[in-house]
Amino acid sequence: MIMQPQADDRTQTLLKVLVGSHAHGLASEESDRDYRRVYVIPTEKMFQLGYKYPATKWTKGDGDETAWEVGNFLLLGTQGHPLILETLLAPIITADAWGEQLRMLLPALWSPHKAFEAFTNYADNQRTKFLNKKDGRPAKYAAAYIRVLYNLCELLESGSFHIRIADTPAGERLFRIKNGQYRLGEVMDWGEELTAQAGRLIAVCRDESDLPRINHFLATIRRAFLPP
Repeated sequence: MIMQPQADDRTQTLLKVLVGSHAHGLASEESDRDYRRVYVIPTEKMFQLGYKYPATKWTKGDGDETAWEVGNFLLLGTQGHPLILETLLAPIITADAWGEQLRMLLPALWSPHKAFEAFTNYADNQRTKFLNKKDGRPAKYAAAYIRVLYNLCELLESGSFHIRIADTPAGERLFRIKNGQYRLGEVMDWGEELTAQAGRLIAVCRDESDLPRINHFLATIRRAFLPP
C-alpha cells in the first residue's frame, strides 16, 4: 500500500535568493553563503483542526537559509521588514511563476513610515551588536548598521534599493569598514548622518502600500493551491 504524503510534506518553493555579503559584494574568503526562501503550504491544511501558522524557519546546510510561508512573508513585508523587502530584490537562485509575481509586489508592499521604523530598529540592533563586539566580529555589524540605513535612504528616495551595495557610492567605504579598517566615531557619525537623511526623505516621500493588491495576490495563490 502506497502512503500519500501528509500536508506538512507538500510545500512548494516560490522563490529562493542569495543574500548576505556575497549578494552585497562585500564577501571575503571566509564569508558563508546565506539564502532566503519563500514557500506556500497547501491551502487545505489551513482548514484542519489545530492548524498553526508556520513560523520563520532557519536551517543550516551548505549555507544558512531563512524561510517564510508566503502569507507570513507578505504580512512582515507590509510592516516594512528590511529582510523581507531585500528578499524581493536579491539575486535569484530559483523562482517559479508565483515567485516572479511575488517580486513584482515590492511597490505595493511597503509604506514610508513603517519602513522607516523597521529599518531604523534593525539598524539600532546592528549598532548594539557592533558596540558590544558580538561574536568578536564588530566590523560585520558595523557594516550592516550602515548598509541598512543607506538602503533605507535609497528606498525612501527611489522606491527601491541596491542589494549589491559595493556598486554604490558607499561601496568602497563600506568594504573598508567590513574589513575592520574604521574608527568608532566614523561609523557612529555616518550612521547618524544617514538616519537624519532618512528623516528628511520621509517628509517628502509619497509612496504608499497597496493592501488590496497584496490581498488579491494572496487570495489568488490560496485558491490555486486548494485541490478541486
